[in-house]
This record gives sequence, structure tokens and C-alpha cells, in this order.
Amino acid sequence: MNMDHVAANGLVLLGCGKMGSAMLEGWLKSGLPATSVWVQDPHPSDWLQAQGVHLNADLPPAPAIVLIAVKPQMMAEALPVLTPMGNGGTLFVSVAAGTTIATYEKTLGDKTPIVRAMPNTPAAVGRGITAICGNAHATAAHLDLSETLLKAVGQVVRLEGEHQMDAVTGVSGSGPAYVFHMIECLAAAGEAQGLAPELAMQLAQATVAGAGALAEASGESPAQLRKNVTSPNGTTQAGLEVLMDETTGLPPLMAKTVAAATNRSKELANG
Repeated sequence: MNMDHVAANGLVLLGCGKMGSAMLEGWLKSGLPATSVWVQDPHPSDWLQAQGVHLNADLPPAPAIVLIAVKPQMMAEALPVLTPMGNGGTLFVSVAAGTTIATYEKTLGDKTPIVRAMPNTPAAVGRGITAICGNAHATAAHLDLSETLLKAVGQVVRLEGEHQMDAVTGVSGSGPAYVFHMIECLAAAGEAQGLAPELAMQLAQATVAGAGALAEASGESPAQLRKNVTSPNGTTQAGLEVLMDETTGLPPLMAKTVAAATNRSKELANG
């Protein structure tokens, strides 16, 4: 099962908001014919209407893949349409937060191959990271195909199993918001030291984005990169002594932050 199989048998995209649009744009750029794609979306954007895909049309009876990208609250309404495609050769991939594999199996049938994926919002600019896991009927070929599709919006990692999805939610799913808040705090701290608000924000945004890019591009670990910019008794060391304090600094705060998000993910999954 590969992209040629998808092109020949069709791909159904259920929901085409920011995440769905980012993925679709990546697939079309990589050569998937627009005529092989069926999109179901109640409020299609102007961009989507101009792509030449089958939009809100009758679906093929047995597409190669159905990718579910609707908001969790729309799931109950959206899924029954797909039930006839369950327990067959169609692979279902879900990027909907919080909906478990068991929920899909209940609606679609327990012999349905299902891959659950957790992307994050930088996928909108092709810089996401998506974690995937499959059910018992998802083969190695199914996981390979899912990875190929999701690489359209960034990196893909594979989990040992669905039990790790809550922790992924706490780290990379919710993580962009932690970084956005760090930018806010860094800018506010710059203002407090006498910088104009616009300048402080520009410095904070570029610093966080640049450091992230350097951490990914460099062959060195973040710990080593930190040491590289920390001169003995210099300005960076003075700042880090506050930030790295094991009682009052970032380590315990980040541990509590990720734990709170992970625990909330578990609560939501258990209804």
C-alpha cells in the first residue's frame, strides 16, 4: 500500500480546517492528483474550492484511506457516514484530538485498520511533529503510508502504543502554547528592563524561533548548546542560575505543566 495505491483508489479527507488544509496542500504539492481526493467540509474555504478536489460529493465506496480531521465535537455527526467503509480494505487515520482507537472501532467495526495520530499546530507551516500508533489491524504498510501522508506537515514519530498518547499531548500537542507563553514572558521581562513593547516582542520572538531552529539544525544537544553560550560568571550564567534553580526555576515548573496537561488528557479520554 503506497501513494500510487492512494491515487488509484482515492483519499477521503473529513474536515478541512487549518490542519486538513495544511496536509492537503502538502499532498497536492507532492504529486497526489486532486481528482483522487474527496473532501467533506461544511464550510469550505475559497482556497479549498479552487484546488480541483471532489468537494462534498458522493464518496467512493472503498477508498484507500480516510483521514479524519474534524473537531472532536463534530465526531458523532461525521463518523456514521463512514461506517459502511469499516471492516474492509480502507485505512482510517485520525488526527482528531482525544478520540480513542476504541471509539473508532465501536463505530466502524473492530476489524477496521485504524491509525491514531497526534499532530501539533506548527503543522500549519510545515514544521509540526506528529506521533502515530495503530490498532491490531494496522499493518506495517498501513503505518508506513500514514507516515508518508503526515510527513507533508513535518516530522513523524511512532509510539509503542496508544498509552503514550496522553504524554505526547502534554509535551508536543500542548507544547506550542507553552513556547508562545515563554515568548510573551520574555518580551514582558524586556519591557520591564526599559525596552519598547514592539522591540521587546521582536527580540523575544526571533530569539525563541532562532534558538529552536539552531537546536534542530545543530548536531549538538540542547545542553551542549546552552554551555556553548554560557561564559563563566557572565550574563548568561547569571540568568540561568535563576531559570535553572531546581526548586523555584524552570525544571519543576515544566514538570508540573506537562503532568497537568497529560493528566487532563487522560481525564478527557475516560469521559
